[in-house]
Amino acid sequence: MKNTVLVTGGAGFIGGTFVRRHVECDDVRVINLDKLTYAGDPSALPVDNERHQFVNGDIGDRSLIKKLLNETQPAAIVNFAAESHVDRSIDGPLGFVDTNVVGTCRLLEETRAWWSQQPAEQKAAFRFLHVSTDEVYGSLGPEDPRFTESTSFKPNSPYAASKAASDHFVRAYYKTYGLPTVITNCSNNYGPFQFPEKLIPLVTLNAIDGKPLPVYGDGSNIRDWLHVEDHCRAIDRVLEKGTVGQTYNIGADTEKTNLQIVTMICDILDELDGSANSRAKSLITFTTDRPGHDKRYAVDTTRISSTLDWHPEVSFEDGLRETVEWYRDNRQWVQQIESGDYQRQRLGMGGK
Repeated sequence: MKNTVLVTGGAGFIGGTFVRRHVECDDVRVINLDKLTYAGDPSALPVDNERHQFVNGDIGDRSLIKKLLNETQPAAIVNFAAESHVDRSIDGPLGFVDTNVVGTCRLLEETRAWWSQQPAEQKAAFRFLHVSTDEVYGSLGPEDPRFTESTSFKPNSPYAASKAASDHFVRAYYKTYGLPTVITNCSNNYGPFQFPEKLIPLVTLNAIDGKPLPVYGDGSNIRDWLHVEDHCRAIDRVLEKGTVGQTYNIGADTEKTNLQIVTMICDILDELDGSANSRAKSLITFTTDRPGHDKRYAVDTTRISSTLDWHPEVSFEDGLRETVEWYRDNRQWVQQIESGDYQRQRLGMGGK
């Protein structure tokens, strides 16, 4: 019997990348649970086969979770399921509480109930890996040291607050019940198949179409950028070798201002178009800053690099170029996302 991994949120950007990687492994069967909200993309998933089974459902549906756990007996759960866009959380915070806090708690509770009934060997081998964000730590000043795993939580957006709460509950289930959990807190991800509302795909697609390139404030906000493939490799390493009850920061030591990112994208597109002049940069438009916009995020990755021997493999320059080229060359995928056709595919999805 193949090892089974239950992946929640496996139709999203990062979860989908993780699923596609693991479906290629002969010794892994992926049960892919996703609610298919607006950012869930079934078109990017493998077809159902002996290595991959898609289930359309909610992590907050306790009866479904119970059924899946009993039927599939997973060796691990990797919880990507979350509402994740800061702007959307500002407009409607309660949906983030429902999914990221209440949904995670319901998933934890059903997992605990199932896990507690398993044989000792299976209980010891099981892992619940919760995927979180560096935004739970708050904001850094220009000269502040990077966030470590012991940095106090100071979330500044409803999204970040909801993820901080879910992190606390995951830790509590380890401390109180002994559920073998691990938590990862990652920096900003980028790469193919990311929903077009995020900075890199949004700027790339707008520049291609000659539309304004929106930049919050003066563009000086700083983020550390992590390629999604490197992130998934890190999650694999934590699943394989991570210490139960531990938290691991995952970043790429690539701090860039938002304006630097936008400018780099413009330069890449101008080069690809054979333009000697930077026509794309003329589209840059500075907009009113986001409420509570964190100034800088950056994580210290000493723990995962020193104890698990993980290091990012994709340079930002190469990764950004490949990502920009992917969006330029995959307009059909982009068009179906923008038109909403991908959502209509839900009607044809199998699963429970």
